[in-house]
Amino acid sequence: MPKLRALRWWIIGLVMLGAIVNYLTRSTMGIAAPTILKDLDISVREYSWITSAFQIGIMLQPFCGYVLDTLGLRTGFAVFAAAWSVIAMAHGLASNWQGFAVLRGFLGLAEGSAQPAGMKAVATWFPAKERGFAGGVFNIGASFGSVLAPPLVVWAALTWNWRAAFVLTGILGLAWVALWLAFYRSPDQHPSMTEEERARIAAGQEAHLTDAGTRPSIVSILKQGQFWGIALPRFLADPTWGTLSFWVPLYLSQTRGFDLKQIAMFAWLPFVAADLGCMFGPVIAHFLQQRGVSLINARRWAFTLGAAMMTGMIFVGRVESPYAAIALLCLGGFAHQTLSVTVITMASDLFRRDEVATVAGLAGMMGNLGVLIFSLLIGGLVTTIGYDPFFVALGVLDIAGAILLWTLVKDRVVTQAEPVSQIPNP
Repeated sequence: MPKLRALRWWIIGLVMLGAIVNYLTRSTMGIAAPTILKDLDISVREYSWITSAFQIGIMLQPFCGYVLDTLGLRTGFAVFAAAWSVIAMAHGLASNWQGFAVLRGFLGLAEGSAQPAGMKAVATWFPAKERGFAGGVFNIGASFGSVLAPPLVVWAALTWNWRAAFVLTGILGLAWVALWLAFYRSPDQHPSMTEEERARIAAGQEAHLTDAGTRPSIVSILKQGQFWGIALPRFLADPTWGTLSFWVPLYLSQTRGFDLKQIAMFAWLPFVAADLGCMFGPVIAHFLQQRGVSLINARRWAFTLGAAMMTGMIFVGRVESPYAAIALLCLGGFAHQTLSVTVITMASDLFRRDEVATVAGLAGMMGNLGVLIFSLLIGGLVTTIGYDPFFVALGVLDIAGAILLWTLVKDRVVTQAEPVSQIPNP
């Protein structure tokens, strides 16, 4: 392979592309839900069980993170991505809610690898001062995959049927696996890495976060306040993303009277706003760092700003205009990704390189536990109390998350990244 300048940004672009496919496949169910529920006579409560099965599966992210830390990023991520692609295609064979629930559970398990893999790539390939932006680029994949899902799924459903949409997204996943295996190598083994870039990455890695040469200890991680300082805010914040992905299409259909084509026209807009939020959080953190604020405090202020903007979600169910509601959902998507990218990236700021994927998986488990509980509450109560109380809850949960972030995470003040002697090998 030829030498490439700034190879690390090409690598994070490849990881971002994997995240796009990951969120495209997981979003297919939510976009097609109005058609599937009608076609197969599935109730809203049964649909909540289907989405809950996915959340139970994805809560096994610690397993994914441990596998990635043990097997290595290249092999581990390829195995998980191939699995989620095949499982996604199998959705086209489902004929009842039980079948969907089983498939969604397995899909959640496989797709839970994406976030730990992304954070491991960020921690391995980037110096400390660039990790926020690299994390933002990676997380754009989550938003952009959700942006692509409405028009692609609706097009496939209208051209063929909803079953074809699952097959199509699965094929895209297998194509990405081929790209990943062809182009990804670890930094110390990549033939396109220049010596200048290798030295730059090594110089920007903090000494206290280098590999310890041992397997990560989940028990040790769970004993640390630093972990709970990022895991509990994830628990409170992630229900917003679950609501946007799985419930907003049904909300627009059932409450706002949108048909399938209108859902395709508008359901992707909150995720476009979320793309912007992916970069806004790192920009805020960088702005504060340039003015003398420590890295951890800069991250905490960025999260707090996102939590303040999230209060706009309180009014989604209270405005009369459906377009005003969509605008507020867009604000929610922007605010959520502002704070979500920030707290996700903190795993690489607080833990060793050989623990990052495991920590990200454990924190992701907490986030998806929040989504699971919130989704079950919506499915059980929405027919009696409506969607409005849930939008109010989303508007205030992140304020509590910000308080926990400031209380539990302790800042280790380092004036500049402490250099290490070599690049970590994931």
